[in-house]
Amino acid sequence: MSASFQPTSPPDVKKVVIATRESRLAMWQAEHVKALLESRLGWRVELLGMTTQGDQILDRSLSKVGGKGLFVKELEVALSEGRADLAVHSLKDVPMDLPEGFALACVLEREDPRDAFVSNQFASLAALPQGAIVGTSSLRRLVLIKALRPDLVIHPLRGNLDTRLRKLDEGQYHAIVLAAAGLKRLGLESRIRATFEPGEMLPAAGQGALGIEVRADRADLITALAGLAHQPTWLAVTAERTVSRAMGGSCSMPLAAFTQGPKGEAPMQLNAAWGDPATAETPSAAASALAPLVQVHQSAMVRNFAEAEALGEAVAAQLRAGGAVWAGKAPDA
Repeated sequence: MSASFQPTSPPDVKKVVIATRESRLAMWQAEHVKALLESRLGWRVELLGMTTQGDQILDRSLSKVGGKGLFVKELEVALSEGRADLAVHSLKDVPMDLPEGFALACVLEREDPRDAFVSNQFASLAALPQGAIVGTSSLRRLVLIKALRPDLVIHPLRGNLDTRLRKLDEGQYHAIVLAAAGLKRLGLESRIRATFEPGEMLPAAGQGALGIEVRADRADLITALAGLAHQPTWLAVTAERTVSRAMGGSCSMPLAAFTQGPKGEAPMQLNAAWGDPATAETPSAAASALAPLVQVHQSAMVRNFAEAEALGEAVAAQLRAGGAVWAGKAPDA
């Protein structure tokens, strides 16, 4: 062998860069996708860690500073500038409509979609004493917790997963509510005291699922990533996200949407719940003056994206018929 020989990668091995937030959970998600791309596609993968506006603004709720798009904007800039080839997101943090020029290329199999009750003192939401302080900055969780326990006090809770757990451990809250998926992915399942079944607390659209975003003109990536997609999850989250889109969904509107099924040839059941956004500003004593929680359920056969979107549109129409207000309208419109 010549001393000047330099080994090279096989010409068919693709090199790609993943843009990701730098929180521990986001990095786990990016590493998970990296491992899939390396083992299943034989690609060489690098990570580009970034801090987003959503990570930096911690003193205000997302509904007051621009919504979920704050977690993805910088990653999309990296894609558009060619510094990264794809971005990995928690799908519940991705706006319903992507900016022009971007596409969701793949949705991976869903982790546990439920919400988790985390507390160092109490075993469940029902065990909390009257007036206990619960931490969450999700308006959906706030409304659903208030429906279960109107006597509780809800305080904002921002920051990455480790920051939220630290604030609980410091005694700032009696309990906090988090996504079970994030805790399980980071090996923190032991922190979960109880999980809320969907009948108690309906999950957010896309909760527990990971999505891979690319530039819409990257047909090479879209074609290659199709083989990693988990179609049942993708159909389910499409139906859920369609409800949110049809309702003008954003983190400024308390809205939940979650599917059960499809299993084999069984219909997909889509459940949704809408709460009065004024709940966030209303003291518990005045809760009776708020619009009641609107809950709907509908089933249909879903075999493709068009049928998933049709089911989502139908459920959104049922919500509006039941009194839910589209996010773009004033409550008295």
